[in-house]
Amino acid sequence: MTDNRIAVTLSHSAIAMIDRWVAEGRYRDRSHAIQAALAEQVFRCRRLERDAAKLDPAEEKALSEGGVY
Repeated sequence: MTDNRIAVTLSHSAIAMIDRWVAEGRYRDRSHAIQAALAEQVFRCRRLERDAAKLDPAEEKALSEGGVY
């Protein structure tokens, strides 16, 4: 798979944090730091989607209406 370049606008504080990670040696450059952060976020979203698919809508509705004591 070929990597593609994109332009991303980030806040000053986000760039400072990424630069700190690179300076600490956690990542070799900004690009790799951003790739790792995106990969982690995608992993979390997929896990959340899998967990949500296991829920029973009727049971969730009953719990929200009746409360848990």
